[in-house]
Amino acid sequence: MNRNLNLVVDMYGCPNRCKHCWLGHIPNKAPDKDIDRRLVDYFKPYFENITFYSWLREPDYAPDYKARWERDKEISIGIQPQRFELASFYRLARDRQYAKFLKNTGVKAVQLTFFGMERETDYFVGRAGAFDELMDATEVLLECGIVPRWQVFINERNKEELPELLEFSRLMGLPERCREIGGEFRFFVHEGSADGENRKLYDIRICKDSIPEKLIPYYMDYDAIFTEAQLCEKYHESEEYFIPYNDTDVTLNISGELDVYFNFTHMTPEWRIGNINTDSRETLIDRILNEKTPALETARKMTVGQLTEVYGNRESGRVFRDEDFKMYLLNRAAEEENRRV
Repeated sequence: MNRNLNLVVDMYGCPNRCKHCWLGHIPNKAPDKDIDRRLVDYFKPYFENITFYSWLREPDYAPDYKARWERDKEISIGIQPQRFELASFYRLARDRQYAKFLKNTGVKAVQLTFFGMERETDYFVGRAGAFDELMDATEVLLECGIVPRWQVFINERNKEELPELLEFSRLMGLPERCREIGGEFRFFVHEGSADGENRKLYDIRICKDSIPEKLIPYYMDYDAIFTEAQLCEKYHESEEYFIPYNDTDVTLNISGELDVYFNFTHMTPEWRIGNINTDSRETLIDRILNEKTPALETARKMTVGQLTEVYGNRESGRVFRDEDFKMYLLNRAAEEENRRV
């Protein structure tokens, strides 16, 4: 009862099929409209505060996004939902009133995601026209006094094109134009996590020695990335266990089919807690409060050293951050364990 619950529900789906999506490509299946109140009531006896979010992937993708935001606030208990630096670029490019809505809700900056220039961005977003929409979204945000921030995912396929994107942002005058509205333009590069769809890009995951020198000043926490070989050397004798866990807040990702997952990593069978419709509430709550999933059982059985020995590549120059590397290894082990069951 002393924990806070964030319910993050995929009520409207997503227009994109991004090849970096850490959640994985889940179906765009809309649940019943009354599921929001039903879910809050379902968990109400077990949590002191419940914050409801009606989007899991594309924020404000609901056609009635204004009413939807008010509804999320109305049904939340104790702690209201927050606005983040996230918004629907799909909607920004199509609905001129949307940026005004964001401004009125207190949004000061919005993150937009790129993978290079037009060809690469359209390819990795999974939809033709995505790059042009991001350009439109950038202009619409500036017109409304909201700072656009460009997040850029790098890999071996697009690495040579990213300095061109950086120069393009300068030619657009984005640093100066953001200062004019009282903000700071950010262009930041990173490799992304190693779960969900981005895990499938392992073969083209950026190697540290091939990151263009011009991008290093813009690379997010560059000193915190290591090659896979370095991390294998660091952890091959480790006796620690990597067991993701919830602290005072529990965040549940719920699919349109009402499958329930923790927000630790991607939404795959190994991480599935259960289903609202097909599992009893007692069973589901027990698994949530005691953190029971097949993947977490695997995590409790194998040390980081064992995971590294079996699944790490000592010859690899691909870059990882510590936690991403451990999650990558754990997911490989959990999937192999699941195949044996």
